[in-house]
Amino acid sequence: MKKMLISLGIILLLLGVGLYAFAPHAPVTPKQVANVAELETHLNQLVASGNPPGLSAVVVKEGEVVYNNAFGFADKPRNIKATTDTVYHWWSMTKIPTAIAIMQLQEQGKLNLDDEATKYLPWFEVKYPSKESPTITIRNLLQHTSGLPDTVPAIISWVHYDDMTRDQTNVLKKHLPEFNTLKFEPDTKAVYSNLNYMVLGAIIEAVSGQTYESYVTENILQPLGMSQTSFVYTPEMAENEAIGTLPVVHFYTPLLPTLLDTKAIIRERDGKMLWMNRVYIDATPSTGLIGPTPDVAKLLIAYLNRGSLNGELILLPESVSTLTDTAPINGRVLGWSVSESNGGRYLEHMGGGPGFATTMRIYPDSGIGIAILANGTDLDRAGLADLLRNINY
Repeated sequence: MKKMLISLGIILLLLGVGLYAFAPHAPVTPKQVANVAELETHLNQLVASGNPPGLSAVVVKEGEVVYNNAFGFADKPRNIKATTDTVYHWWSMTKIPTAIAIMQLQEQGKLNLDDEATKYLPWFEVKYPSKESPTITIRNLLQHTSGLPDTVPAIISWVHYDDMTRDQTNVLKKHLPEFNTLKFEPDTKAVYSNLNYMVLGAIIEAVSGQTYESYVTENILQPLGMSQTSFVYTPEMAENEAIGTLPVVHFYTPLLPTLLDTKAIIRERDGKMLWMNRVYIDATPSTGLIGPTPDVAKLLIAYLNRGSLNGELILLPESVSTLTDTAPINGRVLGWSVSESNGGRYLEHMGGGPGFATTMRIYPDSGIGIAILANGTDLDRAGLADLLRNINY
């Protein structure tokens, strides 16, 4: 028996070593770089590793784009390089436009952050920890203090392949019964949950009389000139499409058959990487936008400019302050997470999902914004954002 266990251990060790050797390994992010040239040397080495195969990065400062570049491949099997026009799934970065939409509706007098969610969604029934529990408010949803559980990993399977969005109120109604038991008392702590922003999407539909996607498009994307960003691929966006990837050897890979139709989502295998077909997540308010770095830059500049860009006002300055300066709970304000580095206090929202990893970060006190979009499942988003922040452009 002892010999069998030793043999089994050796086999598992050899298997582990073999799998590790086959997996793509990204270079370690340096603590700092002296200039743009050193930054780009690292980014070229990063995409050469294949994980991610492509990446675009943009930096804005004092209302201007001071850096915008792309590296690697949008679609390596078809030899299509990433450019500054390449579009990527934002995934959870979408939550910031959703938060902006809620603030716009408060400015219009159609809702209040301290209203209960059931005021606009009478059918929104959840199981509270006790009879004395406070009722979930819009503010709780924005700050992830509602107690609602997260929908990961189930949300990964809520996908479709046609270029059509889904009715967000119906999406919420369909999935709420699976996730309607609160994990903690509302307003006692902040724990991230995609479900919070699905509820906000349904509230936006209820009070605006529009679909969530049409409201965000007409009131945020179009006024800011974000013409290459949408919830579905336009023909022009499709010409610049980044293809999502997943390493063949990855802890996500064994989950694919349990969550997704692998024949539908995997386009092809190329060496150590799986290249995916185009896919959409049903729940758009938490994770549905697609676009390039120049459009993210417009959103960041507008936010840093107290809600306006080129004369277009998407938020009043006091609404921006409400999102930015609310007292943090467990490192979360309204919409954003908040932290500090040697560059100062910053707000950040990352995104991750099938085939893509993203982040955007703003430093309100210094007027700096950063966005990184990549078509790989893994990315040292925090480390790369720190590098981009500390260069003198």
